[in-house]
Formats: sequence, C-alpha cells, structure tokens
Amino acid sequence: MTKPILPGEVAAAVVDPVAYGNWDPLHEQLTWARANMPLGVAENHDHDPFWLVTRHADIMAISRDPQRFANGIRPTVLTNRDGEALARAATPNNDGHLIRSLVQMDAPDHMKYRLLTQSWFMPKNLKIVEERIRQIARETVDHMLEQGGTCDFARDVAAHYPLRVIMDILGVPPEDEPRMLMLTQQLFGPTDPELNRSREAITSAEQAIAMLDYVIADFTQYFGALTADRRANPREDIATVIANATINGEQIPDREMSGYYMIVATAGHDTTSASTAGAMMELAKNPALFERFRSADSDKAGLIEEAIRWTTPVQHFMRSAKEDVEIGGQTIREGDWLMLNYVSANRDEGVFGEPFAFNPDREKNQQIAFGFGAHVCLGQHLARMEMRILMEELLPKLKSVELAGEPARVESVFVGGLKRLPVRFEAA
Repeated sequence: MTKPILPGEVAAAVVDPVAYGNWDPLHEQLTWARANMPLGVAENHDHDPFWLVTRHADIMAISRDPQRFANGIRPTVLTNRDGEALARAATPNNDGHLIRSLVQMDAPDHMKYRLLTQSWFMPKNLKIVEERIRQIARETVDHMLEQGGTCDFARDVAAHYPLRVIMDILGVPPEDEPRMLMLTQQLFGPTDPELNRSREAITSAEQAIAMLDYVIADFTQYFGALTADRRANPREDIATVIANATINGEQIPDREMSGYYMIVATAGHDTTSASTAGAMMELAKNPALFERFRSADSDKAGLIEEAIRWTTPVQHFMRSAKEDVEIGGQTIREGDWLMLNYVSANRDEGVFGEPFAFNPDREKNQQIAFGFGAHVCLGQHLARMEMRILMEELLPKLKSVELAGEPARVESVFVGGLKRLPVRFEAA
C-alpha cells in the first residue's frame, strides 16, 4: 500500500515554530488534515519523513500501546536530521537523547523510575501541600494587585506562580527560582529568539545542539550540588527522594538522575503557566465569563479543564513503531516515526462540539493535553490543583479584567503557550 503523503503546506506548518506562534493558520492546516488525511506522511527537506497523527482516537490508540510504539528508539521531540545525527554522536550508546528522563524511557525502566515519585503527585498526598500552595497563590495575587492596574499576566503572574509551587515541592530555595525559570525557557523555547540563550534566530542544528548542551550542563551542575546536599542532609522534599533513590539496588546513574530533576523542575511549571495564562486570556476577552467565575462559590473545574484543552501546552510527542501496526486504516511499518499532534487532537470535531469555541461547560471534556496511557503526565493532578487555587484566590479580588495589548505565543513546535498577555484590571 502506498503511504499517503501530506500536502507540502501541511507538512511545513507542523514543523515550523513560527506557525505554532501564529496559531490560527496552523489550525487551518490541521483541520484540513483531520478531514482529508488524518494519518499522512509529512515530508520536509530537513527532517526524516514521519506520520502526522491528527485525530484524537488514533493518538489515544497509540498512547495506550507502549509495547508497539516506543519512546526511546528515536527522539521523543521532533528533531531534524542533522540535529539527531549530532545528538547521537554526543550521547552514550548513540541513543540521541540529550536528556534521559521519564519521557525518553520505555518499559521496564519507565515504570521503575516513575514509581519513585508518583505517590508525591497523587491527589491524596497533594492535600498535604494544599495550604502551602494557597499561601503562594495569595502572595502571587498580592504581587499582581500591586502592579497598579496593568501587568503582563503571562510574565508577571502565570510564569512565577507554578514555578514557586514546584520549586517548593522539589526543594529549590526561592533565591534560585529565577535561574530555574530562565533555564526552562531556554530548554523549551530554543527556537524563539525572545526566549533562547542566544537571543537570536537559530539557523543550524549545530547552533541548536550547542545551545541545549549549555542549558543541560547548567541544570546538571545545579542539581549535582543539590543531590550532594540532600544525601548529606535529607529533607521532606522530592529532591531528597531523587537523590537517595535506588533502582535495582543501586543509586540512579547521574544521567538519569539529572533527567529526573529536569523533567520535574521544567515540565512541572512551564506547562501550568501556559494553561493559566490561557484561562486568563479568555476571561479577559469575555466579561460575562469573567463575571461568572469571579464568584467565590463558582465551580472552577470546567474553566480549568477547558483552558488546558484550549492551550495544549505540550504540543506533540514523537513515537517509533516497533512492529507493523494497523492504525486508522493505515499500515504503520516497523521503524516508522510518528508525531502525536495534541494541538490537533484537542480540536478534533469528532470529539469536541464546536472545538474552536472556548466552552467551560463541556459535559465531558476529553482533552488529552496531559497525554494518555503509561506516559500520562505525572503532575496532572498538581497542575489542576494549582490552577484551581489561583483562580479561587485571584478572581474574587478583581472587579474587571480586559486585554491591554496583543497577546503573543511562544514560537516553539514542542512546548507552547503565551509569552505575553498584557491585561488591564481593576481590584474589587
């Protein structure tokens, strides 16, 4: 059977950081793909061909089948051909993973490592830290109200609140939080000239890999010192768990330990920041919606779930087929590379009525921004709790909020969301 080849404009859009920053034109291409070629091969000059998976059902099917769709064989984030070659040359066993975290692991390693901290992120245990999170939320709200009626909500509020929460749980002192924020933005936004380390456009794989190497080295140095401290002075935090954990009776290797810290420290706040800013943008656009949710006794769950769907901070992950598989009427061959495009899945007309409307009243919001299956986001319950608490503390203290300028999204194929959200507000 001949593989269906996507039109050039669709294939180009899904690998273009600027397209994700512009957002609406990207959705035009993804909508076409869902309707006409939901599983098609994207061919671009700089990338190996890969299957673009656009429908919710197909992404769910692949996600619940980690035995046949692996994370560790090829890069788990879209990487061009030169970048993958450079990464393979620079990594142990030529595996191509500059970071080896839960995201890059398959069975049996994945579950062994996941179980080390999984209990920390379950709803029952998160109740222990709920009051501390609420205190951080109150301090964040006070800071916003001190801004005199205008602020960049993405930068001044959404970026810092979840950062402070996860650093508190991890065990990073407050004075080091700016460094963690900077490194996270550099790690997830290497293609955005406003966020990356060089503050200029990246034009080659060599530049991209070199820049990521610097960021990873900074993280590794920092967490190496933290590990030494927690082994000498254990505390009640996740850093102590990671520093003293054993797998198969031995301490975690340095590479995997560094990757563990990085996935908790970065994914633990950047994605929540994006969804929080996405919620505020829609409230600022819709006074009736804002008025409804600013009520102290309003249930915020629908607002939060819809904001997560609407924003879809993690925009894709890649998988590699370990054998021939039939998916969505297409034959995926062993060795094929696939992009699970969550941005597309969360606008799937077959799952979401009026998918391009922001609707907190969806009866059953089946968003898959947290992924699904064995690799579902470890921190999903924490993210929802953080967003709920901030909305509970912030919205009743505002009389009004509106946009005070044009929002701007991160130019990134991997982790996206708002980098600017200027708002004007009046305190209640």
